Amino acid sequence: MFPIEQAILNWLDTYGQYAIILVPALAFAEACIGIGLLISGVFLLLVATTVYTNQLAGIEVIIALACLGAIVGDHVGFHVGRWLGPGFHHTRLAERYREQLARGEAVIRRYGAAAIFVGRFVPAIRSLIPAMLGLSGFNRARYCVLDILACMLWSIALGAIVLGLDLGLSPDQ
Repeated sequence: MFPIEQAILNWLDTYGQYAIILVPALAFAEACIGIGLLISGVFLLLVATTVYTNQLAGIEVIIALACLGAIVGDHVGFHVGRWLGPGFHHTRLAERYREQLARGEAVIRRYGAAAIFVGRFVPAIRSLIPAMLGLSGFNRARYCVLDILACMLWSIALGAIVLGLDLGLSPDQ
C-alpha cells in the first residue's frame, strides 16, 4: 500500500463522517487540469467504497457527487484551455508534458467529439482532454452537453464498481 493510500485510510478511520465530501473533491481533482496528472482514480474508488460500505451514503448519492465533481473539474480544464489558447503549445509546461499532450491530441484527432467519452474513461489523459478541446476552440455548448453525458456514464460505472467491490468484500456473501 502506498503512503497516501494509508493516509487516506487513517483519515477515514478518524473522520469517517466527513468522508462524503471527499467523493466530489477527488472526482474534481482527478479531472482537473494539472491536478489530475497527480491524483489516481484509486483514491476516489477507495473513498467511495468506504463511504458506501460504512453506509455513510447510498450509491445514488455517491454517483451524483462523483458526477458533479467530474463535471466541474472537466469544465475548469476546458475553460483554462480556451483562456490559454493555441499559444500554450510553446510554453515550458507544454514541453515538459509533451508526451501526455501528444496522446491527448491523438485521441482528439482520431475520435473528435467522442474524445470526450474516451478521455473520461482513460486515466492518463482524463484531465488533459477537456483542456485540449478548449485549446482547439471546440464549441462550448456542444462540449457542455457531451461532457455531462460522459460524466454521468463514468459516475454510473464508478457506482457499479463500488457495488461490485462491496459484494466481493461483504463477509456475509
